[in-house]
Amino acid sequence: MFEIIINAIKFALSSLKKNLIRTFLSLLGIIIGVGSVIFIMSFGVGLKNYVIGEIEAFGTNIIQIETKTPGVKQASSENVTSVGTVTTMKLEDMETIAKELKIEKWYAMFMGQGAANYKDNNQQALIMGVTPGITQVDEKFEIDQGWMFKQEDNQGVKQKIVIGQQLKQDLFADRPAVNKEIKIKGKSYQVIGVLKERGSTGFFDFDSLVYMPIKTLQKKVVGVDHIQGAIFKLERNQNIDYYVNAIENIMRREHNIDDPQEDDFAVTSMTEMLEIVDTVFLVLNILLLSVTSISLIVGGVGITNVMYVAVTERTFEIGLRKALGAKKIDILMQFLMEAVFLTFIGGLLGIGGGCLMAKIASIIVKQLEYDINFTATGLIIGLGFGFSALIGLIFGIRPAFKAAHLSPIEALRK
Repeated sequence: MFEIIINAIKFALSSLKKNLIRTFLSLLGIIIGVGSVIFIMSFGVGLKNYVIGEIEAFGTNIIQIETKTPGVKQASSENVTSVGTVTTMKLEDMETIAKELKIEKWYAMFMGQGAANYKDNNQQALIMGVTPGITQVDEKFEIDQGWMFKQEDNQGVKQKIVIGQQLKQDLFADRPAVNKEIKIKGKSYQVIGVLKERGSTGFFDFDSLVYMPIKTLQKKVVGVDHIQGAIFKLERNQNIDYYVNAIENIMRREHNIDDPQEDDFAVTSMTEMLEIVDTVFLVLNILLLSVTSISLIVGGVGITNVMYVAVTERTFEIGLRKALGAKKIDILMQFLMEAVFLTFIGGLLGIGGGCLMAKIASIIVKQLEYDINFTATGLIIGLGFGFSALIGLIFGIRPAFKAAHLSPIEALRK
């Protein structure tokens, strides 16, 4: 059997060398198919690692509570980023939770927007109303110049703000910003601090934010008395599941909710978020793999057509070999090896091309200041190579089978 395989490989290589143009065209489909699989799967893995990294940056001991429409399973992004229809969550609810559960590190939040004006310079900005506890919870919230507003500023509805590094550059360029005044919706706000450069998470630019006391935002910017959510940070050794259940129970008590289906809030831990991310990206990778596999199938169909042409062109050769004693298995292995060699070489070139595209994409994305690495892992390379080998076997077996069963007498007549 080993000798049969060696001879089949020799015949296959000889045939492929004789028809270089046809060989190249056959390879092209496999190269594109495998390259697409490698690149798309690398993209999925890189994006997943980026999202997980951003979540873990907040710490796995984080619990988030946000508004939710009753009867809906998950919180809506609309309730987090704009004035939504759910207005039942109050700052007092968060204070009650923190007091009863003895959670020291937490902050409440509400997001608004408006034009920040300094002299004749106008910049549209997102405005984050927060309680001062954000400095204890968010480790990336670091003051570069000035200071952070205090609890008494929040209680007193003071018009004090802290701005991101990019907004500072947009409004003040290289001039000092601390103690200057910015106008937002016709009111003057004192800049008391500038944050260190932080960058973006997804499409959310932290460096262009305006932070102000949440009560100031509620009463003087958006005119509401509710909040959109809060973040609680536990100690490392505390039981997250216990606190999630406790927070849910307190919220139901405060909001007079008996049926969990009627919850107007959602409580999520970072560990739950990581599980959700894993599930989402598993489904996404399956979908991406299904889509990119179509190009491999197209390449396989091309190999089938090429092999059928090869069988037709070499009918006399097949008949002569059979007349000289070649068995069906010899002919079968010869043509099957040609198909396998095509997909093997195409797979190697496709893997190289896919890895190169992933590397180029990583460089481009880093230029856009997103720390995402599209890396082809061993599993991805193995998957791409396995697909190409499978395609060669599946789409090469039929033409090889046809060649093996040609009648030597009929073949020699042609």
